[in-house]
Amino acid sequence: MEEQRTHKLRFHKEERLRLKNLVEPLFREGEGYYDFPLRLVWRIVDRKNLENTFRNGIPEGISPLQMMVTVPKKKRRHAVDRVKMRRRIREAYRLNRLPLKELITKYNSDGTLSLGFIYISQNNEDYSLVERKMQRLLQKMEKRIKDYFNADKTPLNEQ
Repeated sequence: MEEQRTHKLRFHKEERLRLKNLVEPLFREGEGYYDFPLRLVWRIVDRKNLENTFRNGIPEGISPLQMMVTVPKKKRRHAVDRVKMRRRIREAYRLNRLPLKELITKYNSDGTLSLGFIYISQNNEDYSLVERKMQRLLQKMEKRIKDYFNADKTPLNEQ
């Protein structure tokens, strides 16, 4: 039982948002939420748009839920501090993402939801604060996903 649980919580490479063709539109066209010290930018990409994004078809290893973390150099001058905050944000996300992952898989299993977390504080915040804010942002995101897909009354993969 414990082995299965830790396997679910593992943060796989496919869940990292790393392709330039998905990152640039996320910040250009995405919507956002703000809960200090984090800002969340998100964008839903259905299968048709995903195919149009890439010339040679959809690359292997794109998960239905992908995320990235940025800690601007302007806010945290020292690399040590940027890495520390990136790790805290990634860990808070890893431990709290499962309800959102199940929801997006249900509604948009053949597309992807791209998330970008931006750290906006001038100071290093405690992990407990980062995790609490992460939970609130992910709950807002879950509600928004439900509203987004319930407007059609059908999941995307059944259309």
